[in-house]
Amino acid sequence: MPTALSEPGFVLLDEHCHPVTFNRAALQILAFPTKPDQIKQPTVFLKDTVASNLLNSQGKYRLEFVREYQSGGRRYACRAFQLHSNGTAKPGLAVALLLERHTSTGDALGDLTRQFDLTEREIQTVALLLEGLTSKEIATRMDISPNTVKAFLHLVMLKMGVSTRSAIIGKIVGPLPQNGQSAATQPHP
Repeated sequence: MPTALSEPGFVLLDEHCHPVTFNRAALQILAFPTKPDQIKQPTVFLKDTVASNLLNSQGKYRLEFVREYQSGGRRYACRAFQLHSNGTAKPGLAVALLLERHTSTGDALGDLTRQFDLTEREIQTVALLLEGLTSKEIATRMDISPNTVKAFLHLVMLKMGVSTRSAIIGKIVGPLPQNGQSAATQPHP
C-alpha cells in the first residue's frame, strides 16, 4: 500500500481539464526526464499531458483519472478530488490532482496500529483509503457493506482525533513543512 515519499505534485484543473495552477513537483513528475525549466509553455504541456496520460475518460457527468502514473522508474498514486462549495461543484474549478510517490506503508500502518489501537479491519480500511478508493470500492474489496466501511472510518476518525477522511490520510502521510515555506516553494530533492 502506498504513501508519499517526496513532495507531491499538485495540479488544479478547471471544468475543461485545463490547468489553473500547479506546483513545480507536478511539472517535474509529468515532464521527466525533461527538466521543468526546459518547458517553454508549462500550462500547455500540462493540459496535453493530463489529457493524454492521466485522464481515463470524460463521461457526460464525471471525469475519470488513472489511479497510478509511471514517471521514469518511479510510480505515483494519482488522486483526483472533485471540488465542491456548499455541496455543489464550484463554478470554474473541477478537479484537484495529487501525484504522490509510492513506497511501502507497512511500517506506517504498523505504527498506526500501535499509536491509535486500530483493529486489523480498521487498518485494512485505512490502507484501501490510502489507495484513493471510495467507500463503495473499499466495501467491494473487503466484501462488506459501504455502511460498514463508513462505520470503520468513523471509528478510525474517533481514535485518531480527526473529523474527515482526508485528515486520516494527513496523519499517515505526515505534517506539512514547518520551515515557513509552502510545499509549492520548497526546493525539490
